[in-house]
Amino acid sequence: MEFTTQQIAQLLGGQVKGDQSLKINKLAKIQEADQKSISFLANPKYETFIYTTDAGAVIVDKNFIPKSDVKATLILVDDPYTSFTTLLEEYCRIVSFIKNGVEEPAYISEGTQTGKNIYRGAFSYIGKNCKIGDNVKIYPNAFIGDNVTIGNNVILYAGVKIYSDTKIGNHCTIHAGAVIGSDGFGFAPQQDGTYKTIPQVGNVVIGNHVDIGANTVIDCATMGSTVIHDGVKLDNLIQIAHNVEIGKNTAIAAQAGISGSTKIGENCLVAGQAGIIGHLTIANKTSIGAQTGISKSILKEGQTFLGSPAFELTKYLKSQSVFKKLPDLQKRIEELEEKILNLTSLE
Repeated sequence: MEFTTQQIAQLLGGQVKGDQSLKINKLAKIQEADQKSISFLANPKYETFIYTTDAGAVIVDKNFIPKSDVKATLILVDDPYTSFTTLLEEYCRIVSFIKNGVEEPAYISEGTQTGKNIYRGAFSYIGKNCKIGDNVKIYPNAFIGDNVTIGNNVILYAGVKIYSDTKIGNHCTIHAGAVIGSDGFGFAPQQDGTYKTIPQVGNVVIGNHVDIGANTVIDCATMGSTVIHDGVKLDNLIQIAHNVEIGKNTAIAAQAGISGSTKIGENCLVAGQAGIIGHLTIANKTSIGAQTGISKSILKEGQTFLGSPAFELTKYLKSQSVFKKLPDLQKRIEELEEKILNLTSLE
């Protein structure tokens, strides 16, 4: 796929300074680009590369004034970093949704309805009575169980497993190996020391514009629904347990774990390897640092927590300050003990 610098400028709301008909077919770092590439300059410390780059075009701030000759065509915009991000998004959208048709062998069961511009990769499986929207891309070895509903413009990458009765909204991306709707961790201890499995009969409901990373698992509800609201972004290798609810536009990083029936608010940030125990409520706009352990509900909005067990940020920093002084404090205590013992021996 090729686009002219003029077409790219129109997409970004910018202006071309140079060759408007120059054709570009890839994106690259400014120091690694060639004549068919487009790059960007946002950080002043990389300015030296704009005078030596082989890039065909470079996105720059509209107020950029070169200190010497620049051979690349320039695209002048308000914010180069945001504009390049927009270009990356558009490129990924085109590449991701370019596939169409059905590869063989691929299986689809009776009663299932599919929309326009569907792609079904080889060895994919779709169960009974599913409703699949327009422009959905189902990559090889993906599994979709019975009675699943999938909206428009959804991508299921290779090896994704969608259990029965799951509902997925529009504009969602689920990366390779993710499992949606597996049984929650429900086992009742018995008097003889064994466990009795508690049937998990609920489902998973995923909103619009949700991204789910590779090998992330979202368990179905015991009853009712595990709910992932609009705009949620989940990294790779995350565990979301049964009956969890995650609010709009919350982002969770890799290896975090959310235990059953916990409700996380909107616009929260959960860093890598954080853990949240079950049946808690986490207020909107809460930030949870890496490896933080949350064992109590957080009811006040906008707070930041660190540590395990978790401390509010200010208290955590004060505690860390004291912790760093412990060796010196121990030494001082030992010196005081020695002085006291010497005073006692003189009596």
